[in-house]
Amino acid sequence: MTIIIRTIMNVLPEKQKEVLQTLLSLPQPPSNKGCLSYDILGDIENTNVINLISEWQTRRQLDRHLSSDRFSVLLGTRSLLCEPLDIQILTVSDVEGMEAVNALRKKETIRCTFMPAGS
Repeated sequence: MTIIIRTIMNVLPEKQKEVLQTLLSLPQPPSNKGCLSYDILGDIENTNVINLISEWQTRRQLDRHLSSDRFSVLLGTRSLLCEPLDIQILTVSDVEGMEAVNALRKKETIRCTFMPAGS
């Protein structure tokens, strides 16, 4: 099971540079503390929106991160935002990859092959 936390930040336009500098100055959570990945992503439709997405091995490790000084710095950016932080914690019990896409597309191709002409 993997735990994913998504933090959505709607930054005040005049504070965007300050928020990005703060985020980039933070050390990434170490993998030996349970962090599998950590990404800072921009929204292509609204340049004031920043998404932080990280994956954790266990909820306990994520909880430790949420109690950390590093996360406190993130919470400290609240005064630079248009809206309150939107934090979503997701528990993923099953992960599939490209093989699932290929299997589905193969079924669709077979289904289309056997359809009578004109239908």
